[in-house]
Amino acid sequence: MWRLLKRLLIGRPLPTWAQESERIGIARALAVLSADALSSVAYATEETLIVLVAAGFTQTTVVLPISLAIIGLLALLALSYRQVIFAYPSGGGAYVVARDNLGTTASLVAAAALLVDYTLTVAVSISSGVDALISAVGTLAPYRVDVALLIVFAVMIINLRGVRESGFVFAVPTYLFIAMLAVTILVDLTHHSPRHVSPVTGFAAVHTMSWLLLFRAFSSGSTALTGVEAISNGVPLFREPQARNAARTLTLMAIILGSLFLGSSYLAVRDGILPRPEQTVLSQLGHEAFGSGFAYYLLQTATILILSLAANTSFNGFPILASILARDGYLPRQLTHRGDRLGYSNGIVILAMLAALLLVAFHARTTKLIPLYAIGVFISFTLSQAGLVKRWLTRREGRWRQALVINGVGAAATLLVLVVFTVGKFFEGAWIVVVVIPLLVLMFMSIKRHYLHVAHQLSLQGYRDPRRIVNKVIVPVSGLTRPTAWALKYAKTLSPDVTAVLVASDDAEEERMREKWAQWGVTVPLVVIRSPYRSVLGPLLEYLDHLQKVGPEEDRSVYTVVTVVIPEFVPERWWHVILHNQFALALKAALLFKPGVLVTSVPYHLSYRHD
Repeated sequence: MWRLLKRLLIGRPLPTWAQESERIGIARALAVLSADALSSVAYATEETLIVLVAAGFTQTTVVLPISLAIIGLLALLALSYRQVIFAYPSGGGAYVVARDNLGTTASLVAAAALLVDYTLTVAVSISSGVDALISAVGTLAPYRVDVALLIVFAVMIINLRGVRESGFVFAVPTYLFIAMLAVTILVDLTHHSPRHVSPVTGFAAVHTMSWLLLFRAFSSGSTALTGVEAISNGVPLFREPQARNAARTLTLMAIILGSLFLGSSYLAVRDGILPRPEQTVLSQLGHEAFGSGFAYYLLQTATILILSLAANTSFNGFPILASILARDGYLPRQLTHRGDRLGYSNGIVILAMLAALLLVAFHARTTKLIPLYAIGVFISFTLSQAGLVKRWLTRREGRWRQALVINGVGAAATLLVLVVFTVGKFFEGAWIVVVVIPLLVLMFMSIKRHYLHVAHQLSLQGYRDPRRIVNKVIVPVSGLTRPTAWALKYAKTLSPDVTAVLVASDDAEEERMREKWAQWGVTVPLVVIRSPYRSVLGPLLEYLDHLQKVGPEEDRSVYTVVTVVIPEFVPERWWHVILHNQFALALKAALLFKPGVLVTSVPYHLSYRHD
């Protein structure tokens, strides 16, 4: 039943040789890896206006120079990540750049920041989509968290079905949003008489602002840049030539993002639009262009879809980055394994679980999640740019001076945004990210130490063990049954030293077992352990400890092992298992961590057919 359900939801397994056919071209990659960045246009201008209005600043024309500055930073980041794509085509983005140029600690900070940002991207985008949905269908308000979790589950299932299928599903909402926002900007530009608004008047207004307010508005608007790094992390998803296709997709995404962001910022200023609790800035732009007609609702539908589905960018970036970290030994090895549909399914499921926990913890409220957002991505931006600066200074290859200026300015700008954003949002919840990232780095280092220790312990280099192994076999019994007889018979094939062990709570139980032992002529010796408190597992473990100590301890050439042969019966139906005690399972779990003790399970399969 489970296999049938899995096939229904995820699809039939794909062979390894089909991996090439699962790679995607530029058109689908733009939808799969750019949804997060493009969806930020829906709220980036509004975030800038909120800071200005909250400070009582009425000269909203300053939004234009701030937007131009953000677009300039976008251009620097796009150029930088194009360099990352060609220099590191295996993916990994900021983590790989920092690892090769800044050292282990910096790379782990970049990785932790990206993993946190990917998780927050899922939570923020889905909660934003739920907000937009509830605005249209108010009756869903009591079910906010349930709807959010349902969307997380749906996006997870789509991604488990493979990159090609997820690209097809998410292409329609992404391109619909791009088309509708472009039409909105064009209609509003051509159908309304413009007021005298230009970047010049905006720059003039800058002089009346405090530097702190300017930086806060700039850093808040810089949320438009979240998701820019996803393409450089996801280079392995592209068809050949992978690096060239990824670079073209990144350039196309930057052009679309910059154009839509500048257009929406210009129109917001020109039309005198300000943030309102009951209506977003983008919604007001839609009303300005279309009134309350069909096109307006189509724009809102596209916005709801892309905000909800922007999480898909993380569902592609997180598993790839996690697999690279796992390959380097900083996360569990299971994250390197591909699932039935050739995706990193373990990473996909873990991301969905983490995002679901965030949504439950913060009640799917975007306002509670936003202060945590964007810090991680700007940490990775800064480290990636700084890593490239180190690369150009060290290798001095190609047009390294030009690249050095681009990455140096970019690193300084992203660091400034990071500091201002962190300080401004620290007591609103940003402190959580500041604490979580170092904890993740410590976890990475702990996992790495574990793998190094295990590798040392498992290595055959310098290994020589001349000791002779003596095997003592015991069979725990609770009664004389067919499974017990079968286990005793098997135990004799392992060693001549076989003992059956009964843990009895009173004399009567011991007497019954000895009578059966004599009645059936069992030749294996029976040892009875008294347990006045009716515990079975504890006395049995104590007996094993005693058994390991008995023997010629002075003889260093002999190593005594104890093999525990566990008889257990297996019901014909899986649900029958819940009708019986799980002592065999508990015993196996307890013995797993005891050195010098080997465990063999001897199953006896039951059937409804009688002998």
